Amino acid sequence: MTFGAAGCGTSPPPRNFHQKLVILGYDGMDPVLTERWMAEGRLPNLAALAAQGGYARLATSPAPVSPVSWSSFATGANAGKHRIFDSLARDPKTYAPAPGIVRETPPAFLFHYLPTREREFRSTRGGTSFWVTAGRAGVRTTLITVPMTFPAEHVENGELLAGLPLPDLLGTAGTFHYFASDLTGRDAGGPGTGGILKRLAFEANVARTEVTGPMNPIVEARLGRTAASGSALTVPMTVRWNRPERTVTIAVQGATVRLAEGEWSKWTPLEFRANYVVRLAGMAQFYLEGADTELRLYMSPINWRPDAPPAEISYPAAFAKDLDDRLGHYRTLSWAEATSALDDSRLDEKAFMDDLFHAFDDRAQIILNRIDARNWDMLIGVIEAADRVSHMMWRFEDRTHPMYDAEAAARYGDSILRVYQRIDQMVGEVVKRVEPGTQVMVISDHGFRSFRRAVNLNTWLRQEGYLAASGPLRDDVDWPRTRAYATGLGQLFVNLKGREGQGVVEPADYRRVVDELAAKLLALSDPANGARAVSAVYKRDDLYAGEFVQEAPDLQVGTADGFRVSRETALGGSPAGDIFYTNMRKWSGDHGGVDYQAVPGLIISNRRIAGRHPSIVDIAPSALKYFGVAIPKAVDGTPLF
Repeated sequence: MTFGAAGCGTSPPPRNFHQKLVILGYDGMDPVLTERWMAEGRLPNLAALAAQGGYARLATSPAPVSPVSWSSFATGANAGKHRIFDSLARDPKTYAPAPGIVRETPPAFLFHYLPTREREFRSTRGGTSFWVTAGRAGVRTTLITVPMTFPAEHVENGELLAGLPLPDLLGTAGTFHYFASDLTGRDAGGPGTGGILKRLAFEANVARTEVTGPMNPIVEARLGRTAASGSALTVPMTVRWNRPERTVTIAVQGATVRLAEGEWSKWTPLEFRANYVVRLAGMAQFYLEGADTELRLYMSPINWRPDAPPAEISYPAAFAKDLDDRLGHYRTLSWAEATSALDDSRLDEKAFMDDLFHAFDDRAQIILNRIDARNWDMLIGVIEAADRVSHMMWRFEDRTHPMYDAEAAARYGDSILRVYQRIDQMVGEVVKRVEPGTQVMVISDHGFRSFRRAVNLNTWLRQEGYLAASGPLRDDVDWPRTRAYATGLGQLFVNLKGREGQGVVEPADYRRVVDELAAKLLALSDPANGARAVSAVYKRDDLYAGEFVQEAPDLQVGTADGFRVSRETALGGSPAGDIFYTNMRKWSGDHGGVDYQAVPGLIISNRRIAGRHPSIVDIAPSALKYFGVAIPKAVDGTPLF
């Protein structure tokens, strides 16, 4: 398995390789956009790299979502061997969504006071990363925020700063705070779609509030996570509003932050204390959105402090702090961009883009710092900004999108291009800094498509008689009368007897039900315009092979251009009513659930690429062959060079 203790002295020491390899990953960088902008001369460094070696579209994973794609990148294998089929998994016995990537063991305490065991994280991913194999052979490797490396992988002869799915201090993918004087009582006091909203009540231009932190780990250890959900630790905060100057002064735990409208703060330390011994260190940034007639203050998700994380986020453990000492505080949250705040209209597009470029620069400065360190044979760094900007700003690329706005497009229509140009600049900088003869490879894990219409797959299953339910929630499903159900991004499961907790489909009928579902899905069309909603349906055994294949979905639905499975479907919901509805959210571009053959990634290399149809599983064996390291038998891909 990938995650475990470091080697016990059996691996060779670092060797003096003459080969040098840099792999720069840009999550969600779309080949169609890249090809257009390279041809127009807007991405000169990428075009030069392609002209020197080669360019190709890179086949992505059958479930084209980042955890799956990057797991296949890491292992060179299909999901049947690495076990990551989606961001979420389902427990076949209870049908409940389960963590699909990382599982936690809460801390333990003596006398409900003294810690005896720290919180532990365990990856559910199987297989072996190619950098682990290379490290055991003596290849010195540096990895910076590569997805699917949290909890921090132990890489012999290497160093690693973990990436996806490293959470915020609340244990979520990124929960922001929003403080405002114009929130209603109904808005304030609880979480919004992606944030915690708090109303500011001013007296003499002073408001007292608090920052909500993680749940009390001592209460969690005693009662369990569900029962302890109301035990959040908090820190008090005071907000002083200078109305004439339209500024704000924030006082929190001895720190004073002064902001003008449209200004971001530096990182502000936050410490949440369960008792005198148990303390959790975090940090956040503030942004003053408005201070005219109302005060609107945004606070970023609470990142783990890199110099004092609550669990290891690097290998060696001190590497994260060493970077902090050299470069100052940097974002540790793997989903580092404020997509939820923009989607909830708690930040506007300008603030979102400013924050996104800050996130990009955080990652880029670390990668460039390690490039200059020259203590590596192979360096792999990943930045996710192209994915995040495409999710939120695709509505300006697609004039037919229901959220397209000509006035907004005039201001922000170049947002995706600006991120690609920043990528191009970084690639040029890397090429200038590496030693002559270094192979430089740029890859993306998947592309993008417009998300105009949502498809409630469970609603369709209800109407077709495959799913019986009395309400919109998973708990409302009548499982003994259900033959199939959907969860995740385009995954369908047969309610199979002997596998599911209340399975009803006999194993002898499995193939018939699967074939029947596939045929009917391919005929599904949108009554609004008659457009075909599903372009392909893939069967489990045609996609996957390996020790985890029984955990794979029975069908992977590939939606057609303009469609994506609904949010309700992704969480297993089965709302009554219409199968289709219009996507009126700023989250306007996507790839999850889309036919994977329509959203390939890309590869650009200064070395000629062999093979006409490269795939993301080919990167691992290519890197191992480059260093003369034996390719494990479990690898599905083939070398490209």
